[in-house]
Amino acid sequence: MQAVIMAGGKGTRLLSLTKDEIPKPMTPVCGKPILQWQVEQLKANGITDIVMIIGHLGHKIQEFFGDGTEMGLRIRYIEEISPLGTAGAFYYLRPMLSGEDFLLVFGDVLFDIDLQRMIRFHRMKEAKATLFVHPNTHPFDSDLVVTDDDDRILRFDSKNNVRDYWYDNCVNAGLYLFDASICDEVTEPVKTDLEKQLLTGMIQSGEAVYAYRSPEYIKDVGTVERIQVAEKELASGYIAARNLQRMQKAIFLDRDGTINRKNRFIYQEDQFELEDCAVEAIRKINASGYLAIVITNQPVVARGLCEVEDVERIHNKMKTLLGREGVFLDEVCFCPHHPDKGYPEENPKYKIPCHCRKPDIGMIEDCAERFHIDLAQSWMIGDTTVDVRTGKNAGTHTVLVLTGDAGKDGKYDDVPDMVCSDLLEAVNKIIGG
Repeated sequence: MQAVIMAGGKGTRLLSLTKDEIPKPMTPVCGKPILQWQVEQLKANGITDIVMIIGHLGHKIQEFFGDGTEMGLRIRYIEEISPLGTAGAFYYLRPMLSGEDFLLVFGDVLFDIDLQRMIRFHRMKEAKATLFVHPNTHPFDSDLVVTDDDDRILRFDSKNNVRDYWYDNCVNAGLYLFDASICDEVTEPVKTDLEKQLLTGMIQSGEAVYAYRSPEYIKDVGTVERIQVAEKELASGYIAARNLQRMQKAIFLDRDGTINRKNRFIYQEDQFELEDCAVEAIRKINASGYLAIVITNQPVVARGLCEVEDVERIHNKMKTLLGREGVFLDEVCFCPHHPDKGYPEENPKYKIPCHCRKPDIGMIEDCAERFHIDLAQSWMIGDTTVDVRTGKNAGTHTVLVLTGDAGKDGKYDDVPDMVCSDLLEAVNKIIGG
């Protein structure tokens, strides 16, 4: 596997740091250029053949890295005499590629990722292009990626669009895996936009373009403020801990009565209202290093009250409302099944026994495998004893929150590790605060 780094940025927003004496990718973070952090991460993942696309003050990059020999790497350069956008340099790239696939990294992102997981996903999907996507703290002003249930990308939603709908917090992070044939789409060295021209064209023509979802750390550090945040996260060990080569800790959250106000069966989006404490509780989880994962039974589908798409729209409302407050969920899982038959409008397709319906642990097991979660170091928080039993079945610690009726009399089918008045109190007791 080879890597290509787009390292031609001028860095207007970083002039107070670069003084226009170094290119943007050479801006120091904790005393080390962004590019050096990237190159070291690539090497740690076994990628040692790198092509850097350089432009403004590109000679500074060449002077620093040379041909890469001293770092145990092979580094070559493509120099843009005039800016060619995010893909125009692909015209010159094709002869330098030796394999079927290559990794593309934008030169202003800091990342610590198990790239082999992404590569396996890319090859399993037989994708022509795979984009690393994740939730972030500001989806309302980010370009979003819209996917189907199989993670195939349907379209891009520009941050400049008017969004009059609830949306998934799914953001393109600036790291890609491509089939080398994408270079053949650039037939002359002219300014070309990777997303608007190449990727959108591939999607519209039906080619296999996928989104790889991961909670690992990857952030654009193209402003002074973002670099300051990244330096704190590096120093604390937060960034390295998010790499999926390392075991993760998660806080699994029930939905109804825990994150949102209980309103019997919620099957329409206008019925969904966040609990007052939900935003602050999830903000603390986001900062703690725990993953925030929703695990919820939604038998409204099996009962025939709504379709799977309606539940997904309700969940997009939840993600949108949380995103507006600068917080996010790493994953949302729901079970649409219900084993008991006899309801007038039930949907027989979902009236089946399953392994995902709580207190069974299929949803937790799936997340544990995908995100390398140590269940013994994780927690399940919910407002019913079914949630407590689910956590115990999965081997997690458990918290019962008393927003519902379960346990208020002090009687439990399964005794939780903690009993709290609401989600925020539970999170404070788990992580401190």
